[in-house]
Amino acid sequence: MATTPERDLRLLGGSIPYIEGPLKVSGRAEYTDDLKRPGMLVGKLLRAPWAHARLVRVDTTKARAMPGVFAVLKGEKYPTPFGVLPITRDETAIAVDRSRYIGDIIAAVAAQDELTAERALAAVEVEIEPLPEYADPRVGRERVDAPIHEKGLNHSNLQKEVVQHFGDVDAAFRAAAATVRVRASFAGVTHAFTEPQCTIAEATPDGRLTVWSSTQVPHYLHRSLSEVLGMPMHRIRVVKPEVGGGFGGKSDPLPHEIACAALALETGRPVKILFDRDEVFYTNHGRHPTHNDVRIAADAEGHLLGYDIEALIEGGAWSSFGTVTTYYNGVMAMGPYRLPSFRYKGQRVFTNRPPSGAMRAHGGTNIRYSVEVGLDELAEKLQLDPFELRSRNALPPNSTTINEFRVTSTSFRKCLDVVRERSGWADKWRRLPYGQGVGLGCGFYISGSASPIHFTPKMPQCTVHLKADMDGGITVHSMQADIGQGSNTLLAAIVAEVIGVSLDRVHVSPVDSDITPVDIGSYSSRVTFMMGNAARKAAEGLRDRLIEATHQLTGYPREAIRVRHERYEVEHRPEVGATYLEALHQALEGTGALQSTGSYTSPPVGGSFKGARAGTAPAYSFAAYVAQVTVDDETGVYDVEKVWAAFDCGRPLNRLAVEGQIQGSIHMGLGQFMGESMDYRGTRLMNPSLLDYKIIMPHQMPEIECLLVGADDPEGPFGAKEAGEGPLVATLPAAANALYDAIGVRFYDLPVTPDRVLKGLDRRRAESRLWKGH
Repeated sequence: MATTPERDLRLLGGSIPYIEGPLKVSGRAEYTDDLKRPGMLVGKLLRAPWAHARLVRVDTTKARAMPGVFAVLKGEKYPTPFGVLPITRDETAIAVDRSRYIGDIIAAVAAQDELTAERALAAVEVEIEPLPEYADPRVGRERVDAPIHEKGLNHSNLQKEVVQHFGDVDAAFRAAAATVRVRASFAGVTHAFTEPQCTIAEATPDGRLTVWSSTQVPHYLHRSLSEVLGMPMHRIRVVKPEVGGGFGGKSDPLPHEIACAALALETGRPVKILFDRDEVFYTNHGRHPTHNDVRIAADAEGHLLGYDIEALIEGGAWSSFGTVTTYYNGVMAMGPYRLPSFRYKGQRVFTNRPPSGAMRAHGGTNIRYSVEVGLDELAEKLQLDPFELRSRNALPPNSTTINEFRVTSTSFRKCLDVVRERSGWADKWRRLPYGQGVGLGCGFYISGSASPIHFTPKMPQCTVHLKADMDGGITVHSMQADIGQGSNTLLAAIVAEVIGVSLDRVHVSPVDSDITPVDIGSYSSRVTFMMGNAARKAAEGLRDRLIEATHQLTGYPREAIRVRHERYEVEHRPEVGATYLEALHQALEGTGALQSTGSYTSPPVGGSFKGARAGTAPAYSFAAYVAQVTVDDETGVYDVEKVWAAFDCGRPLNRLAVEGQIQGSIHMGLGQFMGESMDYRGTRLMNPSLLDYKIIMPHQMPEIECLLVGADDPEGPFGAKEAGEGPLVATLPAAANALYDAIGVRFYDLPVTPDRVLKGLDRRRAESRLWKGH
């Protein structure tokens, strides 16, 4: 069947304003907190003030007897454990037998108003037996008196240990002309999204339960609700309204969502739970605090010989995505370079702190920092330009890494060439005045995980349904979760592009499990690649029906009919054809509304060894960034003045969205680098507010030049790859290497705050005096 050549794309490849933009900027978009249900109760959660305690008695008698209180629940009512990964289900909706961190949920209340709910929480009587508190993951690796979870390995708090070895690492280091070692530490950071978590649940007399929630993973929430509440999935309806940011923090089914549903079942009334900001921090699931130890070996020409990596990862109270995290902290070091040998040992340890989980560029950010800083040191030892070192080791297209990642398209070398030229590197590196510098950082990331979390039943990772009826509109049904990244706009644009209609004809239906087919959610940068391919297939099916109708109307062969804007024409005979509406109405005869389905399942990739699926993807993005900084050596204050960001996302389908993702990623990356930190005193989080948690301010943001240089990916939709998470990872090392160029100090502990800059300068001066004295 004839198609529109991709070089003639009408919408895709340009800058497409978000279709929901007018609703959002006018305040008309509906988030979960905006929804009203008749007779809705207020849900509140009693949170533990102790880090680790056995719950001897939780007495809700007084609370339940209070006027205006409709339900008070304890953990024993719904004890079934759940979790985003089926292999590590260890969370409960409400704590059962013990609390595991300050902020753990002890009881849940539904009342007529917020004040009554707060009074009911205060009336709950709790008797505890204190248990040992564990804040240091190093201690938790060994046998402990009272493990946080019974499933901890060898009666310890060790949740997961990964050991991988490819090639001969010891021989590589023996043969090396140069080696470097980077030992780095990273504070935990959280997502700091604008919209706090909110859930509304309603149980109706017909035996059904509806849950509205600000989630990235409506399907996983649907599964967990069924498992914990003991209800079949077909009696539960999950609806995702607009979501005000997620960044991974809403990619788990969360305890409050299930507790809210349980309260609705208990009362027979709608119940809403809306978090205060401190509850967002306690729920967390942010980036793991990490210590890593990275050794890199190279020959005299700068060819990499091997990596030897260890990572100690603090998981907090729950497993969450932790098994994946433990693998990713090693395997995400693989690209964008050829590597003949690799060894990794990773350990994730439970602590009595808020749980860590998935955060933008999950598992790839901290290890990328250490690798890229190490490569900068290696280039200096070998007297090579940092660009030259990386270019010599770049993975080529259509290659396979030593751990069997399949790389199809890569424009990494082009990223290096373009960013080197645009940044004026040759005139700046090691040539700027003291206190000014430039640095290079590179990265790569997955375009969706090739392996699904749930293997049963066997089904596509993404499905898209289309419906077109006599009014000429096209409705798109998909469970992919738009969380502000513009995926609904891309979904509509792909459908409009393929079918040849105006964008305003396409309506993306809200996510509703009663209507939308299963998609596993917005995480792992999977939406563009997987949803995009499914949408394209669905649109091609509908387009073919319209071309068939045009054939019936004109008598010309189907192969001769071309898709034009709102029209189907015979090639070389543009006066012969049919408008979109004429073709649609012809196609409706005898059948009614047209429907079409498209789906996507990743091709089989990866090896057969244990853990081989971790990090596999149908495609990878690549990045090369240059940052320019200025440092005040009297105060330690520094400015990242500009970032040149060369990024390979294949064909950028919506430049507005891709550039926005790059800019947002740089903001988030610089936040982690410059100041963001979950600060603890033992097990107590000391800064659970946006007043004390230091996100960088607008005046700290650099000028950003986005350089989109990717070639089409052979399997991506219209050649596209991800651009949601990969743009983050190169930011941090580019800034760090720029600081070294400016003041000659390396930084191995993040965040790099002004006081640490001053300490680094003092250390360098002291070392200089010692060297001169020697």
